[in-house]
Amino acid sequence: MFGFQVYDARLWTAEGFSRDSYASHAFALELAYLRDFDGDDIARRSLKEMQRVEAFSAAQGSRWLAEMTRLFPDVKKGDRITGLYRPGAGASFFYNGQPVGEVRDPDFARVFMGIWLSPRTSEPAMREQLLAGATQ
Repeated sequence: MFGFQVYDARLWTAEGFSRDSYASHAFALELAYLRDFDGDDIARRSLKEMQRVEAFSAAQGSRWLAEMTRLFPDVKKGDRITGLYRPGAGASFFYNGQPVGEVRDPDFARVFMGIWLSPRTSEPAMREQLLAGATQ
């Protein structure tokens, strides 16, 4: 993303996790930032990446951008944002281990996590690394 390394990503899954049906399993995805970023920029870039994963309406995009802008703080090098995905329910977010909120929209959660785990991701090599570790 952005032409330079932005974060390190880690995926936590339970036994039985399937890469082909990742959206039907609960999991956690952590991003450890390697640079400073404004939370609004993170939200806008996330929405752009979500559009690669799946088509959604302008109204959905506006709602989702508002939710991400509300939840995503400015980050400094070394900060971590973790998303806890709950299939059919939504996602909860944590900043450096502290809860910052949730989005109770299963479509948002699925598409958002697809930024990293969908076959339509803009970073297929990262996807392969995350999923290879999750299925061992």
